[in-house]
Amino acid sequence: MHQWINALADHQSRGEPCVLVTIIEERGSTPRNAGSKMVVSASALYDTIGGGHLEFKALHIARQMLEEQRSTPHLERFSLGASLGQCCGGATVLLFEPMTGVQAEIAVFGAGHVGRALVPLLAALPCRVRWIDSREQEFPEVIPNGVSKVVSEEPVDEVADLPAGSYCIVMTHNHQLDLELTAAILKRNDFTWFGLIGSKTKRVKFEHRLRERGFDDNLLARMRCPMGLAEVKGKLPIEIAVSIAAEIIATYNACFGQHDAAVNAGPIAQLLPSSRRSQTL
Repeated sequence: MHQWINALADHQSRGEPCVLVTIIEERGSTPRNAGSKMVVSASALYDTIGGGHLEFKALHIARQMLEEQRSTPHLERFSLGASLGQCCGGATVLLFEPMTGVQAEIAVFGAGHVGRALVPLLAALPCRVRWIDSREQEFPEVIPNGVSKVVSEEPVDEVADLPAGSYCIVMTHNHQLDLELTAAILKRNDFTWFGLIGSKTKRVKFEHRLRERGFDDNLLARMRCPMGLAEVKGKLPIEIAVSIAAEIIATYNACFGQHDAAVNAGPIAQLLPSSRRSQTL
C-alpha cells in the first residue's frame, strides 16, 4: 500500500492543500526510481522520494509553494553530487503538483430536480458546496461528501455568509425568491461566477425589475442567465446539470498552467531525452 495515495485522498476530502512530488526522470545512480512519489503538507510528509538532502530540498520547495498558495505545477532538475551532499552522482527531475484541496466555494440555492442532479456532479470536483433550501423534504436522504446541507427558512439571509469569490447558483422553486437571491448576490458583487436558471425571457424580466432597484447594466451583465454551456443540449435535469457544471469547470480552470510553463521549460529540456520532452513538458 502506497502511503502517499491515502494521504492525498485524505487531504482532498478535508479540503487541505498539499503538494504531490513525483520523480519523473532519472539518469545515472539515484536513490529511487522514476514514478516514486511523496505528499507534502504544511505540517507533515508522507512516503519518500529517497531521503537525504534531495528530499529535504524538495520538502522546502513544496512548503514554499504552499505558503505562496501557488496553483501551477513546477518542474526542477537536481544533480545528485556534491552540491546536495549525496554520493549517488546521478541526476533527477522532480514534478511538484499543488493539490489546492478546494478550487471553488459553491453555493447552490434550490434542491429541486436540477439541483438534485447538479450537486452530486459538483461534489465530485475539488469544490466545497453549500446546498441551501427552505424545504427539508426536498433534500435526498444521502448528501454527497463535501456538501453541506443548509435548511433555512430565509435562504436570502445565507448570501451574507458566503465566502468572497464564491460561485453562486440560483435555481429555487419560486421566481420571487430567485429575484431576491439575485439582488442580494449582485449587491455583494464579490462573487467569481453567478448563474440564474431560466430562459432569456426570464432574464429580460429580471433585468427590468433589478434596474428599477438601481442595479446598473455593468453589474447585470455579470449574471449568467440562461446559464451553462450552450453546446450541451437537452432539457432533462441531468443534461441541464451537466451544462452548468461544465461552465463552472471551464471558469475555474481557465488560467491553469499558463504562468509557469515557459519559466520551467529551459533547464528540464537539457536533461530529458528528446523522445520524451513533448510528452512531459
